[in-house]
Amino acid sequence: MSHANSSQSVPYLPFEEEVAKIDQQIAQLESEDSLQGKHAIKIRQLQVQQTELLQKIYSNLTPWQTVQVARHPRRPLLGDYLSMMFKDVRTLHGDRCFGDDKAIVTALGQIGRHKVMIVGQNKGREIKEKIVCNFGCPNPEGYRKALRKMKFAEKFGLPIVTLIDTPGAYPGVGAEERGQAQAIAVNLMEMSRLRVPIVCVVIGEGGSGGALGIGVGDRLAMLEYAYYSVISPEGCAAILWHDGTQAPQAADALKLTAKELIKLGVIDAVIPEPLGGAHRNLHDTLYNVEQYLVRTLNQLKRKSIDELLEARYRKLRSIGEHCLNAQELKPHIPERLSAKAQIEKAAREADEVKVEIQQ
Repeated sequence: MSHANSSQSVPYLPFEEEVAKIDQQIAQLESEDSLQGKHAIKIRQLQVQQTELLQKIYSNLTPWQTVQVARHPRRPLLGDYLSMMFKDVRTLHGDRCFGDDKAIVTALGQIGRHKVMIVGQNKGREIKEKIVCNFGCPNPEGYRKALRKMKFAEKFGLPIVTLIDTPGAYPGVGAEERGQAQAIAVNLMEMSRLRVPIVCVVIGEGGSGGALGIGVGDRLAMLEYAYYSVISPEGCAAILWHDGTQAPQAADALKLTAKELIKLGVIDAVIPEPLGGAHRNLHDTLYNVEQYLVRTLNQLKRKSIDELLEARYRKLRSIGEHCLNAQELKPHIPERLSAKAQIEKAAREADEVKVEIQQ
């Protein structure tokens, strides 16, 4: 599994044009300055300017811009976490039923002093890896593999760490034939009563049931610029507006950012990302996630299993208690006419056309 590159080779997002210009100026001055050092002061001024600009941009991201950051091609993926954050990683394969889904990786490993079962979604970095991993969209056998390994962890008293990063479960015919919905539903039920601590972290995309299939636990955290939603913005726009270009408006309505979800009580913590997003500083991102996991596992291990299960049950039952004001949602949802109203509207439009023709 490949690793994220340094920030020097990071592609720029559409809203980072000014940052790109400053970086180009810095690179040009550095190439001219390799021997004399005459541009050092100017380079320092541009670096300060770039930092201030990044702070301004990333403190005011729109939901759609947050989605773009979560999908950045250089964002740390599961492979980076496995190779750099966990120790003694031993990958486990197969669901003993159909096959070994590459979109979900299960492994034994250690973080801090804790031996854990790791379950994560892998999207792949290069195009060949993306195809093998199905672009991070798991099939039913992936969820069944995850459940088998989580049951194994329960048997030996190992805490479970899940790293969520998927646009959604694979919606193909084969996946449906093999019981995609049932596989996810069974995981939801079984994870809710596993007798070991479970910590879930959304590290990138948290899309639909694909994320939920490994997302039930005692604690659910998100990286600062990840997103977590019942559907992708494009999917929501296609359903409500029949127009995928309305994705930015859908992203705003879905309340999918960490900032919104912590207010709604859906998630328990927001893990900070380095300035400019996780793709600009791989090591600081992994360090922040590691510190959160170690701290949370220490807290959960102090509680009895019965306490954990009771708290997990109450947590799951409380999701959805917050009811948004209908007026708050109204601007985002297109008007839906009844069948009778649609017929009457069509008749009025036809009459208007006839009048225009007669005139």
